[in-house]
Amino acid sequence: MKITEILKNKEKTISFEVFPPKTTEGYEGIFQKAKEIAALGPDFMSVTYGAGGGTSAFTAGLSHDLMAESGVPVIAHLTCVSSTKETVRETIEVYREKGIKNIMALRGDIPEGGAVPHEYAHASELVRELKENGDFCIGGACYPEGHVESENKKEDLKHLKEKVDAGADFLTTQMFFDNGVFYNFLYRAREAGITVPILPGIMPVTTKKQLGRSVAMSGTMVPPRFSAIVDCFGDDPKAMEQAGIVYAADQIIDLFANDVTHVHVYSMNKPEVAFGILNILRGIL
Repeated sequence: MKITEILKNKEKTISFEVFPPKTTEGYEGIFQKAKEIAALGPDFMSVTYGAGGGTSAFTAGLSHDLMAESGVPVIAHLTCVSSTKETVRETIEVYREKGIKNIMALRGDIPEGGAVPHEYAHASELVRELKENGDFCIGGACYPEGHVESENKKEDLKHLKEKVDAGADFLTTQMFFDNGVFYNFLYRAREAGITVPILPGIMPVTTKKQLGRSVAMSGTMVPPRFSAIVDCFGDDPKAMEQAGIVYAADQIIDLFANDVTHVHVYSMNKPEVAFGILNILRGIL
């Protein structure tokens, strides 16, 4: 089933992202965790491609196996910045053969110190290529606080509009910890003529280390309220996990209350975190 059909036909949705293993030996362990998350009944799941396509060889396999064993719709990520056009076309064909109908089209991060082919400059080029090569439902990324490489938010929205005009069917945001940032972004996106569904991406931060790593990579603003939570509970693993789950669930409740009813959760392959969030939201969903 295409993600756009799910978003159109269901009033509220919760989806979870998982990442594939880095090695063949790690596949079974990751697959078991992904199956545990799938067993919780999310509306769909996404499978990432890895930095610089580092785990790309397992993305199609994990996506196919999840769909086959759980029946949960899956969207497979595809990045282009480190790939040649030939490699991308080969990957598209593999996705088609695996029955993957939903693809998250991303530029991807440029590997540190790595040489890249430079055959793709923007995700919009990949979106356009996907539109020309099959009947895929195409997702795209967006950045409520602006992409770190954009000069300003106005320029960032201009590029986002180009991605949508190229054929992106829906968008998912980078993580944010202040819902006010998302509401402001959503207003500006609609004013810019971007009308496709925009799913907020929620990251449950369950360790102090995870927060530092996430902020360093994305530049996401950490509001004082969440900083206080990390300062208080960060050195107690169990307390921090619970606090992170509650904070993420509180963000989702606020989003639902403000008529943002399709939410994507970056689960970090943690079934216990996915369960914790869904348990809090049980009555609401």
